[in-house]
Amino acid sequence: MELRTDKVSPVIAVLVPCYNEASAIGKVVADFHAAVPNATIFVYDNNSNDNTAQIARDAGAVVRIERLQGKGNVVRRMFADVEADVFVLVDGDDTYDAASAPQLVAKLLEDSLDMVNAIRVERSAAAYRPGHRFGNRLLTGFAAWIFGSRSSDMLSGYRVFSRRFVKSFPALSTGFEIETELTVHALELGLPFAEVQTPYRERPPGSFSKLRTYRDGVRIAKTILNLIKEEKPLAFFTGLFAVLALASVALGIPIMLTYRETGLVPRLPTAILATGLMVLAFLSLTCGLVLDTVTRGRKEAKRIAYLSIPIRFHDARGP
Repeated sequence: MELRTDKVSPVIAVLVPCYNEASAIGKVVADFHAAVPNATIFVYDNNSNDNTAQIARDAGAVVRIERLQGKGNVVRRMFADVEADVFVLVDGDDTYDAASAPQLVAKLLEDSLDMVNAIRVERSAAAYRPGHRFGNRLLTGFAAWIFGSRSSDMLSGYRVFSRRFVKSFPALSTGFEIETELTVHALELGLPFAEVQTPYRERPPGSFSKLRTYRDGVRIAKTILNLIKEEKPLAFFTGLFAVLALASVALGIPIMLTYRETGLVPRLPTAILATGLMVLAFLSLTCGLVLDTVTRGRKEAKRIAYLSIPIRFHDARGP
């Protein structure tokens, strides 16, 4: 598929965060040069202890170094440093299909979108490590239940963004939970985005995943919970209110029944605990109501920041 070049051609940047990908990065750079010849490829090396940076440089990429360890830190630096109209974000492990990039970019431009997410369609059983497919579906389903079911592959590392998205994205995550933050940001602000199926293959020999199934899965789950607390505080604290109130009622009913029959309160500590839980329940509900107002103000500020980013080229969005 040909990229649109009518009127003014957009400036395209391919962003590749890397850590110890010497066996794959040369091919990744070469493949994206071939697929999107008018793009500049930026490889950000994240303290690799192999020759990833030199191989990327020899392949024709612009190589920069990010000393803060973690994919989220690298993405934040790339989004801040690089200026372009269209940003292609892809992992440097050669598991994603560079030939799909023109289709993803064309989709972004033709439909006036802010993000196009590449849905991974594995070419072989070895593409996903054991547990990763289940974990991705579980976390994607949980996020869809809370934030809306517009994304079917929340943890994909292959995406295309508009300049508006990149320059208004806060990028608070430090590790692999950055993909979750990207998706929730688009969902919460109601930004236009789409998904396109792309091939997904196993890593080449000598390349090893930096994602730790359990540790990073827990971190991603914690990120989702934090995002619920920050973006949906009323729902979060109402749920906490319900749990505390039910616990208080469960502890208090036997005491009330005993008091009704005997006029005595034989388990005073339990009575105090039940009362304290109910007080905490209503404090939680109050926090939810207050923070819901604060969150609305934050969302409005994010929306204004997003709208303040100018569109620097002419495309399907109009002149």
